[in-house]
Amino acid sequence: MTTSLRQRVLTAVIAAVALLLVLFCLPAVAMVAVVTALVLAGAWEWAGFAGLRGLTARGAYVGAIALLLWAFWQGFAGPRLPLMLSAAVAWWLAALAWVAVAPRRVTPLSAALAGAAALVPAWLVLVYLRLRVPHGIQWLLFTLLLVWLADIGAYFAGHRFGRVRLAPQVSPGKTWEGVLGAALITVPVAVAGGAWFGLPLRFFLPLCLAAVAFSIVGDLTESMLKRYAGLKDSGSLFPGHGGVMDRIDSITAAAPVLALGLAGLGVLS
Repeated sequence: MTTSLRQRVLTAVIAAVALLLVLFCLPAVAMVAVVTALVLAGAWEWAGFAGLRGLTARGAYVGAIALLLWAFWQGFAGPRLPLMLSAAVAWWLAALAWVAVAPRRVTPLSAALAGAAALVPAWLVLVYLRLRVPHGIQWLLFTLLLVWLADIGAYFAGHRFGRVRLAPQVSPGKTWEGVLGAALITVPVAVAGGAWFGLPLRFFLPLCLAAVAFSIVGDLTESMLKRYAGLKDSGSLFPGHGGVMDRIDSITAAAPVLALGLAGLGVLS
């Protein structure tokens, strides 16, 4: 095992243990505080994508995101949640087109708006799952595991078999073989999740595959904006992984997609 891979694994193990402690050993308010802190830390990093360098400018951007978190919770943490989720999925479809067709057409304003569109709905989904959904802790854990295991599958399949580049203008290291690795590992995860939650696999498996596909769009979108800003990583908080956004970019896209499907299946109410 190389030094960099060993560092990645060690960081991932520590993060997984911390996650389990937060989910199962701390009250709900503590989990919400942790998720909010991570999202706002991600907003601080995202401000760099938009060319905001000074402390005042970055702080103002983080403050704006915090205000949006409160506003969206007040406005959409209820019957209007599917409307917000539909808008979030529409945004990620637009982001896919952005990455595929015009990855170099990035401006500070478009980067800043993309941060709000990515971070705010994802935060709302994660907090809503914890506070408002029966067996919410289990659903929250499943959402994170689905994305992270798919990311692991993509990483190892890409490194071992990767030949055909997925988006060379945005992220030269990502390959279609990595996408296939993510899809393959998603299947047993979805089968296990469907059995655990008692959901029909004919609906749940395609939903999980769609969520993982969008997780890749989230990853590519962040890569595109980092490239525009001239950054290799969003930050350095997690050794071997980069910053907060480098760890949650996939979740920001996958969580609304999965939640919209769960709303259709009657899990979210």
